[in-house]
Amino acid sequence: MTKRKTYHVTKTEEGWEGKVEGGQRASTTGSTKAEVMQKTIEYAKNHNGNSNVIIHKQDGKFQEERTYPRSSDPSQSPG
Repeated sequence: MTKRKTYHVTKTEEGWEGKVEGGQRASTTGSTKAEVMQKTIEYAKNHNGNSNVIIHKQDGKFQEERTYPRSSDPSQSPG
């Protein structure tokens, strides 16, 4: 089984960034959360294997988690 790659979308002083967990540099940056979310989700969908995108609120707290592909979500709850 392929290891799940996890990306985080977080607020920075310059705007927003999408970064792979444990990474040194951001995979994508932007001035709006929506812009960075879209690009980060594209990276996650194009990753060969399973991936997650963890989206944080402006204050850094957890907002939501998305799993790609959806069929690999370990939690079989709807939504």
